[in-house]
Amino acid sequence: MELEGKRIGFGVTGSHCTYEEVFPQMEKLVAEGAEVIPIVSYTVQKTDTKFGEAAEHLKTIENITGKPLISTIPDAEPLGPRDPLDCMVIAPLTGNSLSKFANALTDSPVLMAAKATLRNRNPVVLGISTNDALGLNGVNLMRLMAAKHIYFIPYGQDHPEKKPTSMVADMNLLVDTVKYALDGKQIQPVIIQRT
Repeated sequence: MELEGKRIGFGVTGSHCTYEEVFPQMEKLVAEGAEVIPIVSYTVQKTDTKFGEAAEHLKTIENITGKPLISTIPDAEPLGPRDPLDCMVIAPLTGNSLSKFANALTDSPVLMAAKATLRNRNPVVLGISTNDALGLNGVNLMRLMAAKHIYFIPYGQDHPEKKPTSMVADMNLLVDTVKYALDGKQIQPVIIQRT
């Protein structure tokens, strides 16, 4: 699947430690000719961490995509009826947003964009980054694994000894996962061993 001319929403949630793996994948989508529409959660907009200041992250995303950020629920809602996306990516997807998405809660611009994309029966690609994928959030992960039009960037345990319930997507597989999803296929294997 060629990405030239495809409108791809790119939602970013608050797993700040994963941004250095995600931003290069955003650049690759742009380099392959996709129109990348950036959507950010409220946490991304407001939270400064040891991994960088919110304003720096927002500027980086705008510089990569060349597009203004979608940062409110009302601004994300038209991605369903009026300005549809060919595909929606959420990477990183935190455990908090994973839980909300699995239970149909739409309280952020990113989740509204995902809901709008599903409304059109277009693919939503998820790149998880959560400390409780094999804990309390496991039921939510499996609910989304079984849902139509939802695809996963392959993921695995990132620190099995120190964080036995944590799983993170291999963001290097993001672009390939999008291409498969646009063809209605889940890239395999989904559960991988991370090194």
